[in-house]
Amino acid sequence: MSHPPICNYEGSDYQSSFWDQGGREYEDRVEAIALKRLLPKRGRLLLEVGAGAGRNTPRYVGFERIVLLDYSRTQLEQAQQRLGKSAKYIYVAADAYRLPFVDGLFDAATMIRVLHHMADPSKALKQVRSVLAPNAAFVLEFANKLNLKSILRFWLGRQGWSPFTPEPLEFAELNFDFHPRAVRIWLNGLDFKIERTLTVSHFRIGFLKRIVPTSVLVLCDSAIQWTGGLFQLTPSVFVRCRCGRPAGPAPGAGFFKCPECGQARLQETAEYLECSACKRRWGVRDGIHDFREPLER
Repeated sequence: MSHPPICNYEGSDYQSSFWDQGGREYEDRVEAIALKRLLPKRGRLLLEVGAGAGRNTPRYVGFERIVLLDYSRTQLEQAQQRLGKSAKYIYVAADAYRLPFVDGLFDAATMIRVLHHMADPSKALKQVRSVLAPNAAFVLEFANKLNLKSILRFWLGRQGWSPFTPEPLEFAELNFDFHPRAVRIWLNGLDFKIERTLTVSHFRIGFLKRIVPTSVLVLCDSAIQWTGGLFQLTPSVFVRCRCGRPAGPAPGAGFFKCPECGQARLQETAEYLECSACKRRWGVRDGIHDFREPLER
């Protein structure tokens, strides 16, 4: 596909309805544990792909600067309200399939609860790889097709699709589950070396969350996340990768690039960035750099 469709959370109250009021404390806390175990303790510049309203951003405390990237401007506005405007945070509205950054810029990146919205996941991962420096850390979470619930349902004849086949499963529009083997193939093909795998949300079952205290579920989940290195049967899987050979120029060649033509020489004003090659202008408003569509001239 030339340009994959985009899952756009524009105008959504996702943070409030799903996380704050949706009974997701257990999932949020076990994901925080996984992130703490996988992320480097400190770093210079981190890219958060699909940052949304900034739920995870405060967890990246060891990084000097953080780029919050999301396609939805309203999600970034909500993140600004939570985190504030400061030199530490750079807010960017952009398409994950066309990242507006020079190659080799970041020394770390995260992509949490984002890949499952990607109709072309390998293309999105290739974009992330291109903007990472050599030996950069990449923490990826993906929705696991091969989870225990799906396996049991398949064996009992209660679902028609097999969790054992490698192709993605689109269970709702632009919502995909992936087989762990397929994800490993994509990552290895981009010269990512997988260092560690954690399985997360072992107890994501409605009746368990209703009858067992959240703190107990979190403690149990935390104790067995390490089993992800042996097998992956949970609905959520986290992996930490390292970049191999350089994908492109080292940091120092600039910061933003034109997502349309790839030119890195952008002339900056208070209201827009203009590409010196194709002359497209990309808006800057209220502290948010918008690379989704160029401004009309």
